[in-house]
Amino acid sequence: MNASQAFSPRTQHKRHKWFYPLIYIVLVIIAFLPLITERPYNPQQETSAVIFEILSRATAPYAAWGWIFHVLTLAVIGVAIWKPALGGRLMAAYFGLNYLVVAATQSSADTPSYGYAIHTGALVAEVLLGALWLGVAWRGDLRFSPADAPRWRWLLLPLALLTFWSPMRMEGARAVPDLNPTLLLTSPDYGLAYCFLTPVFLFLLILAWPNVNRFALRVTAFNGLIYGLFNLNHWAVPERVWLGVMHLPLLILSLVALGLAHFATAERRVNRET
Repeated sequence: MNASQAFSPRTQHKRHKWFYPLIYIVLVIIAFLPLITERPYNPQQETSAVIFEILSRATAPYAAWGWIFHVLTLAVIGVAIWKPALGGRLMAAYFGLNYLVVAATQSSADTPSYGYAIHTGALVAEVLLGALWLGVAWRGDLRFSPADAPRWRWLLLPLALLTFWSPMRMEGARAVPDLNPTLLLTSPDYGLAYCFLTPVFLFLLILAWPNVNRFALRVTAFNGLIYGLFNLNHWAVPERVWLGVMHLPLLILSLVALGLAHFATAERRVNRET
């Protein structure tokens, strides 16, 4: 194979055919990494229980700082609308750092049943996402210009607002709605919880598309899809149905973002081949 063949669009397409499936397999493997616990647990029967205990307690010490993430998110969006290029870098950097904060605060906790426990898969994924988006910020591969977004994308706004608001509180093992409007700026769940942070970020990326790093978008959306599917199990527990509702934005927005990136790639492929 000569140099012109090695870098031809058709050869690059063949590489891409296995590249993203491989990345997705790696993300699935990371998601299924075994938990680390001080006291032993049965992986087949107790994994969900361990994760629930971790997530129920991990961010409690930081609840008073919830308002900071709301204010910073709004500030970043404001800058991005004012100056799309600079704001895009700032947005990518902010969410990259926020993923690192989530990795540090939400992925481990001292649980009553299993002692100190670490959600290994979430920790690894969040660190990787943080590094990925800091890299996007460094390269300037995100430009946020929502005025150019098709109108249908704005129909997804209520999903992002739901997780930004996070109108929920835990009463023991029971999740109940809490429609207090002050949570729009104070909820500790939004900025400290992966499953509530990610839908807001995905919505902003959907508005910015196609001025988004495609690789970073697909990795973020596919990882969100994994955890969106995992959290469907809340619907099977009557006390946690509201948690199931709160995780629908993650599932839906992940699917939409993946669809945008996939179909755009397929369209370009057809154009090259014709």
